[in-house]
Amino acid sequence: MFDNDRFVWNQMLAMMNERYQNNKDLPFLGKFKLNYLLKPLKKEYPFLKNSDSSSLQVVNEFLTQSWKNFFQDKSGQIGKPRFHSRKYLKRSYTGKSTIRIAGKRYLKIPKLGCVKTSKTGVLQDVKIKRYTVLLEPTGKYYLSLQVEISEPEKYSLTGKQVGIDVGVADLAILSNGLKYSSFDSSYFEKKARIWQKKYSRRRHLAKLLVLQDKNKRVLCPRSLESFTNWQKAQKSKARCQAKIANQPRDYLHKLTTHLVKQYAVIAIEDLKTKNLQKNHHLAKSIANASWRMFRQMLEYKCEWYGKKLVAVDPKNTSRICSKCGYNSGAKPLEIREWTCSKCQTKHDRDINAAVNILHKAKLNGQGLTMVTS
Repeated sequence: MFDNDRFVWNQMLAMMNERYQNNKDLPFLGKFKLNYLLKPLKKEYPFLKNSDSSSLQVVNEFLTQSWKNFFQDKSGQIGKPRFHSRKYLKRSYTGKSTIRIAGKRYLKIPKLGCVKTSKTGVLQDVKIKRYTVLLEPTGKYYLSLQVEISEPEKYSLTGKQVGIDVGVADLAILSNGLKYSSFDSSYFEKKARIWQKKYSRRRHLAKLLVLQDKNKRVLCPRSLESFTNWQKAQKSKARCQAKIANQPRDYLHKLTTHLVKQYAVIAIEDLKTKNLQKNHHLAKSIANASWRMFRQMLEYKCEWYGKKLVAVDPKNTSRICSKCGYNSGAKPLEIREWTCSKCQTKHDRDINAAVNILHKAKLNGQGLTMVTS
C-alpha cells in the first residue's frame, strides 16, 4: 500500500510535467480533476485496488498543494515537486475513510481490517478526520489519528510565578532553586555509531559479492537485497537512532507538563538558538539540550491550559546581582558561583539568572513574546 501511493504520485507528476511541456497554455489541474483520473488508472494497474481509495485522493491533494506552494513562493526557497524514490526508508500513507471501533481494544481500518490497540477508550467521544499508517526504518508500524476534540480542561491557577534559565548541564534552572538536568543520550549515541560502522562494512561487502557474481557471470547472481546481514544492522542502527530522538522528547513532554501544572506564570529568555549554535564548541551540546523544543512545548501547553508564558530579553541576566541589581560584568562559563562585589551576596550563576528573568517579567509587565490563552 505504501508503494501504491508512491506510484500514483509519480504517475500524476509525470503526467502533469508532460502536459505542461506539450502545451503551456493548458489550465492547471486541481485535486478534483486529478481524482477523475484515478478510475482509469486503476483499470490499467489493478494492484491499485488494494489501497484505500481515499488515500490515493489524499496523494492528489498533497501533489496539488505542492504545486501551489511552488507557484506562490516568491523567495525561491521552495522547489518543484519531485518524484518519490522507493529507497526511502520511512514510508507512510494517509487516508480519509471512516475508522470505527470494532471492539473493546480493536480498531477497524479500511483494507487492513482490525488492529489491536489500547486507546479505544480515548476515542469514544471524538471524530476521526484522517489516519496515517507509518512504517519506521526500525520495522515497526504506527497508526497516527487526526481527531476533532473539545477544548481541553484548564488547569487550576496556582498563583505561582517562576523564572526559568536554560543551560547545557542542567536543562532548566528555576528561580526557586530547583534544577532539572538535561537528558543524557550518550549511551545510545555510542551504540548508534557502532551499528553505523557495522552497517557500512556489511553493506560494502555485500556490494562486492554482487559485483563478483556479475563479473563471473554466475547463472543465478545474487542481489543486494538477498543479503540479510546488512539489513539487520540497518534496523539495529535505526532502533538506536529512534531512541536518541524519542527519549529526550518524552522527557521534555513530562517536564513541560509538570511546569505548566505547577505555575500560573512562567518567564523564560527569548534566546536565538540558531545564533548560539555558531559557537562550534557548544553547538552539539545546545542542539542536544533541545532549547527550542522546550520553548515550543511550553508555548502551546500554556495556551491550552490557560497559563501565561512571558519571554524576556536575555541581556545581562547572568551579570546582574539579583539582590542589589549591580552589574559586575561578563564572566566566563567556568565560573558557576560568584560573589557580588557590592552587597557581598554569594550567587549560583544559573539560579541568579533565573531570578533576574522573573524580575524582568514583573518589571516589563510582558516580555518580547507573550503567549496567553
